[in-house]
Amino acid sequence: MEERPETELISIPATPRVSTPEIQTPSGQRSPRPASKETKSSAWTPTSFISPRFLSPIGTPMKRVLINMKGYLEEVGHLTKLNPQDAWLPITESRNGNAHYAAFHNLNAGVGSWGILALTIAYCWQLYTLWILVQLHEAVPGKRYNRYVELAQAAFGERLGVWLALFPTVYLSAGTATALILIGGETMKLFFQIVCGPLCTSNPLTTVEWYLVFTSLCIVLSQLPNLNSIAGLSLVGAVTAITYSTMVWVLSVSQERPPMISYEPLSLPSSAAAFFSVMNALGIVAFAFRGHNLVLEIQATMPSTFKHPAHVPMWRGAKVAYFFIAMCLFPVAIGGFWAYGNLVTPFSMSVQMPSGGILNALYGFHSHDIPRGLLALAFLLVVFNCLSSFQIYSMPVFDSFEAGYTSRTNRPCSIWVRSGFRVFYGFVNFFIGVALPFLSSLAGLLGGLTLPVTFAYPCFMWVLIKRPTKYSFNWYFNWILGWLGIAFSLAFSIGGIWSIVNDGLKLKFFKPN
Repeated sequence: MEERPETELISIPATPRVSTPEIQTPSGQRSPRPASKETKSSAWTPTSFISPRFLSPIGTPMKRVLINMKGYLEEVGHLTKLNPQDAWLPITESRNGNAHYAAFHNLNAGVGSWGILALTIAYCWQLYTLWILVQLHEAVPGKRYNRYVELAQAAFGERLGVWLALFPTVYLSAGTATALILIGGETMKLFFQIVCGPLCTSNPLTTVEWYLVFTSLCIVLSQLPNLNSIAGLSLVGAVTAITYSTMVWVLSVSQERPPMISYEPLSLPSSAAAFFSVMNALGIVAFAFRGHNLVLEIQATMPSTFKHPAHVPMWRGAKVAYFFIAMCLFPVAIGGFWAYGNLVTPFSMSVQMPSGGILNALYGFHSHDIPRGLLALAFLLVVFNCLSSFQIYSMPVFDSFEAGYTSRTNRPCSIWVRSGFRVFYGFVNFFIGVALPFLSSLAGLLGGLTLPVTFAYPCFMWVLIKRPTKYSFNWYFNWILGWLGIAFSLAFSIGGIWSIVNDGLKLKFFKPN
């Protein structure tokens, strides 16, 4: 067995094996109880008790025994202290994830709507902050930050971390789930109209009824117990996202462009109005930059040892996912603008927004030019993608529900409690979508409010946890990038408020289109 320098082992402290009672978890795995105060206070490493003279080149039986013991401790005496409650929660219940699962989850969570002008900068910025989160997952020896809020608390403090991270992450999860119900229901309605044609016009389902159908399908799929168990659904979501994205831009650029197409900026009465309109549009784009609130949760499903830390397969899977995300979004943005110009809304580059996106433009302008089967297939793929995306975005909320339950009862959720939580959550999102159909008008404002989760907080976390040399390039770069994200957040939020005041907010309760 090849020897390692002693300094490598000492630099990463590990948790010793303590002969204390063990807790039997529901999954059959055993989680050790927290170590005593004496154990926590001791600076113990896997080889701290091995004298250097035993690691000399002299081959002795004692040396071989100690080397074998050192390798064993590197594997099982890993630096992470286990929390017994983690084995009861859906995000950390199974730690059998790998790079493939990471790619499926990140690709399924990452495909959204991006504008052309901001696309390249935002893409690189988002990829950098994703790398930061992957590296910070095990930045502190003896701790795995399995959730975004946990990392925020470690960086900003217990109370401030909750205040800064809880609202945007919950809204990104629950708000996206509500939006997916609306998108999925509308897309199912259009799919049914395309397939049936004039035969289905006698007594069709209403929009609300289609929302209910889609919600029921989401609730059925949400009964899968944990994040690793939905890896197959994420694979389906990733494949469908790539397929319908390619179909949409290829079909769009292959058709004649509409005669009224224009590439000129929209005329506005003043420069201030133009500025705020741009800020609101960028806020809408920022609203679609979702997925960072799921990065740590995805990485938490992976095993991590001294020799094989979880950040290696996670980053490998994330790179693959973002390669395919770029293949989806850049052609859609460029091809969509070439085919339709400014005939569509600020959601124009969104292939998941049939109410105002490129897929709806394709259906509106070319429904008589494209074979009905191809259109129906594109809409069906969007439905499959929405169903799978609902699961991964809802999993952090399920995890929070069950964390609260297990912390109060000190026992895992039964199947009935778990199912009840998920049914309740699904119908709450359905109710919000039906009761407040005007939420899409707030997209610019909400995009500005949630932007720091992706672009600002990770940079601050890196400085506060990793503590790079003061006034170094790394120190300046992350501070500037973080404060720039905060400035954009304020500007986009102001633009969203201006848009609401200028255009008015039509409060149509319980009256979806």
